[in-house]
Parts: sequence; C-alpha cells; structure tokens
Amino acid sequence: MDDIIVVEGTHDVIKIHEAYPNANCVITNGSEISVDTINYIKELSKSHNIIVFTDPDYPGERIRSKIEEIVPNCKHAFIKKKDAHSHNFKKLGVEHATKEVIIECLENVYGNNVSEGTITNLDLFELGLTGMENSSELRDKISDKLNIGKPNNKTFLKRLNLIGITKEKLEDLLCQIK
Repeated sequence: MDDIIVVEGTHDVIKIHEAYPNANCVITNGSEISVDTINYIKELSKSHNIIVFTDPDYPGERIRSKIEEIVPNCKHAFIKKKDAHSHNFKKLGVEHATKEVIIECLENVYGNNVSEGTITNLDLFELGLTGMENSSELRDKISDKLNIGKPNNKTFLKRLNLIGITKEKLEDLLCQIK
C-alpha cells in the first residue's frame, strides 16, 4: 500500500500494521492537529494519496474535516461504530476493530473525485431524509448501509455526493430499509 493513512493515535497504527505491515501512517494525536502535522500531511499529498481513517465519533469527524480542508482530494475510509467498540464497550476507535474489519474498511475507500451536486437538499427533503420526524433515523440506516459514518444532515449530503450516489440509487436504498 503506497497510500498514506491518517489516523488519530499510535494504537490505530499498530492495528493497521496487523493487516498491512508496510502501511504508511501519519498520526494526528487527536483532534488538535499541530500545524507541523498539517503541513506534513499537505506535503505528503503532493506525491501520495491520503486516506483519512478516523474514529466514528465527533473528534474523528473533526479531524476528517480538517484534513479535507487542506487536502481536498483526500480519500476516506469509514468504520462503523458497532465495529469500533472496545470489549467492555467503554471506548470507541479504530484501535478496537478486528483485523478483518480494518481490511474491509481500507478496501472500501471513497475518493473525492466525484462531481458535486448529484444529490441536493431538495432531493433529501422529497425522499423524507430531512425535515421529517423520522429523517434522522432513515439517514442513519442509509449511512450504515453505505458505510459512510453517522453524519449530520449537511455531512450526509456531502458524503452522498462524494461517493456518487444518484437519486434513483438513494430511492432504491430507501425501499430496501423500509
């Protein structure tokens, strides 16, 4: 793997190396990424693909957003919360996933090269994915099925466009989960 995988901590790197011993990783040390780390990632992006692989929680999403700001063409690997819990369910993170889950996540990376605007806010409203009583629940189910994390409405729209989902495909997914 020639890509650079951006993770939150050293334990994440250890877990990734179980699946990919030669993987190149950069550690952010949490959501307060230093200027030096940001500059390093930006420099690496000139010659390598950057894959953001963070925990499925608010700090992980915050890191993902920061990296996407400096490397707009970065790729994204997502891990489901159910696959990222510690044995006692008190902690959440990439470091708690199995080797098989890590492999699955890193084999299903989403690129940022899809043109924006495939799905609009109006589409989400018409499909009941925003503005309705159960919209959040429906978005969560679709997000889980697509393995794109558990984003809020704005990020959900952005991620649907990131992976190139059409309105028709979204309608099909809704039919499957209802």
